[in-house]
Amino acid sequence: MGPLPRPTALLLDFGGVVVTGTPRPGWAAELAAEVHRSLTAAGCGGPDAGHIEADLRAGAAADAHWRNAMSRPAAPEEMSHHRFWTEFVAADWPAAARAHVAAHAGPLCRRVAELRQHRVARPGTDRLLGAAERAGVPVAIVSNALSGPVHRDFLAAHGFAERIAAQVYSDEAGVRKPNPEMIRLAARALGVEPPGCWYVGDNYDRDVLCGRRAGVGATILMEAPGTYDRPYPVRAEPDAVVAGPDGLRALLAEATTGTEGSAC
Repeated sequence: MGPLPRPTALLLDFGGVVVTGTPRPGWAAELAAEVHRSLTAAGCGGPDAGHIEADLRAGAAADAHWRNAMSRPAAPEEMSHHRFWTEFVAADWPAAARAHVAAHAGPLCRRVAELRQHRVARPGTDRLLGAAERAGVPVAIVSNALSGPVHRDFLAAHGFAERIAAQVYSDEAGVRKPNPEMIRLAARALGVEPPGCWYVGDNYDRDVLCGRRAGVGATILMEAPGTYDRPYPVRAEPDAVVAGPDGLRALLAEATTGTEGSAC
C-alpha cells in the first residue's frame, strides 16, 4: 500500500474509534425498575419489573440482529425510537402501557444508551485530535447511535467536542451506516467532498463498506474488540489498518507532513 492522500477532513466513528465500551450487566434490571415506576405513576398498569426486564433484553437482542441485517441494503434507514419501544420491547404489553412508552420513546432510548455500557476514551484520542487541529484537518463524528445525545454528552464531558466540527448520528439523521448518506451529511457539514475525506471505523460491514459506498479518499479500519467478528462475508477491504488512535495519528502525520508520526 502506498502513502494515503492528504485528507481534507477526518471522519471518525464513535464506538470503537473514539471510545471503547464495556457492557453493564445490570442495565436492563435498572431500566425496568424505572419504567415500572413510570407506568405505575401514570396509572397505566402493565407488566411487572421482571417482565419488563425480560422484554428489554429480548428487544435488545432482536435489535442487534436487525442491525446486522441492515448492513445488506444499499441505503438502510435507522430504526425510530418509537419503533424500538413499541415493536421490539413492548409489542405484547397492554395498550395503555405501550402508548406510555411510545410517548416517552426518545428519553427512554437515551436511558438505554446511557445504561447499557460504561464508556472510556481510547488512549491517544486527545493526541489524534490535537494533531488534526495542527494540520488544519477538520474532524467530524459519523456514527450509528440509538441516542446521539449520549455521544454528544460524552464528547463534551471529555473536552473533545470543541475539537470536533460536526457530529452526525443515525438516530438524528434517519439513516444508518453503511448508507453512504451518513458520510455525505458529514462532508456537507464540513464544506468538503467525500473523495477528499478519510473515514475511520472499527468494523467491516458498517464502516469499511460505508466508506467504499461513499467513495471516500481512504477507508481506515481501527481495530477494536469485535472488529473481526463479521456477521457475514463483506466484499470491502480497508486502505489501511491501525491498532488505535496513535496509529491513525502516525498515518495522518505521514500524509500531512511527509514524515511518520510517533505512535508512542
